[in-house]
Amino acid sequence: MNLSLYIAKRYLFSKKSHNAINIISMVAVCGVAIATMATVCTLSVFNGFEVLISNMFSSFDPELKITPAKGKVFDPSTTLFAPVYSLPEIDVISKSLEDNVLLKYGERQTPAIMKGVSDNFGKLAPMNEILFDGEFRINEDSASEEDFVYANLGIGIASRLGMNSNFASALEIYVPKRNAQVNLSNPISSFNLGDAYISSVFVVNQPVYDDNYLLVSLNFARRLLDYQNEVSALEIKVKEGADIRTVQKKIRQIVGDDFLVKDRYQQQEAAFKMVSVEKWVTFLMLCFILLIAVFNIIGSLSMLMVDKQKDIFTLRNLGAGNRLISRIFLFEGWLILSLGAIVGIVLGVLICLGQHYFGWLQLGTQGAFAVNAYPVRIEIGDIAMLLLVVLTIGFSSVTYPVRYLSQKWLK
Repeated sequence: MNLSLYIAKRYLFSKKSHNAINIISMVAVCGVAIATMATVCTLSVFNGFEVLISNMFSSFDPELKITPAKGKVFDPSTTLFAPVYSLPEIDVISKSLEDNVLLKYGERQTPAIMKGVSDNFGKLAPMNEILFDGEFRINEDSASEEDFVYANLGIGIASRLGMNSNFASALEIYVPKRNAQVNLSNPISSFNLGDAYISSVFVVNQPVYDDNYLLVSLNFARRLLDYQNEVSALEIKVKEGADIRTVQKKIRQIVGDDFLVKDRYQQQEAAFKMVSVEKWVTFLMLCFILLIAVFNIIGSLSMLMVDKQKDIFTLRNLGAGNRLISRIFLFEGWLILSLGAIVGIVLGVLICLGQHYFGWLQLGTQGAFAVNAYPVRIEIGDIAMLLLVVLTIGFSSVTYPVRYLSQKWLK
């Protein structure tokens, strides 16, 4: 075993002549451990919220979504998309058409986003898992004004309109005519009007959907919006076991630069980017706290050098040089740092596991949030990166002061 490392280990765990040095050494270990533990817990909480957001959006967002790079709609029946339909990795392709509408029920009215979907939309999104009331239904054959039309509302829209599923009165949907000028003498004639009966109310726990979206059949949406075969997007679900990134790459090669092919993270890029930025800014702040904790190690080493003057004199008489002696205290600092980092990571992981399984720390009032307890997710990559950062900061912070103190005390 390396002689310097062996002596440093003895100094770390042996009793010193002054009890204060033992206390300061333990404070240094605890400081690094607490800072490391806090960083592990913080990163895991941010990871948990990222997974929570992903799960919320996954109830509504498709795994892959094809949209035009320019414009609002495109014709999916062209030969360009034939190879996409025949990809073996794809399980479901659903067509959708979105646009802004005005909803009116009784004396109440509110703007909304009407989304017309194909009859296989239920295979794409687990609507039955997010229903607040009613039964999810669309009638794909509702192409004419006489057809009975079902609509499915976000809970925010239903609340504003004072509606619920299976109401006897119909919801009125107003859409400006695409290719008509506004008739100032009779403004209502400038709108297409459709009636729909509420089949269900859904809750995604995301305001962007709950407060804005109305789901109807694709044919009904085309009739109101004056379209024939056009859609806003092709929404895709891949087969179980298929790699989404690989399928996304294949579709991009087929459709070219005129279309965007986005996965769930790219569809909600702003939300995920916000969580990611907050995570790494917090991590940077905790690194500064860790740097402050490292200064306790420097104080502990300086007092240890003073305490071990007799040992240093004995080592010199035995032939030890300044390099060997300085390396003893350098290893001592590194051992304190490594011990604190390992203890901190172990404690952080244990706390996160306890939070995951027992939900010790609650978000607030029961039922007021999508989850009751703070979500956590431990990622090995974060732990490895944190350990690397802790050791890098600690080694860099300890090396120079030890050399300076060695030159001062070891003359």
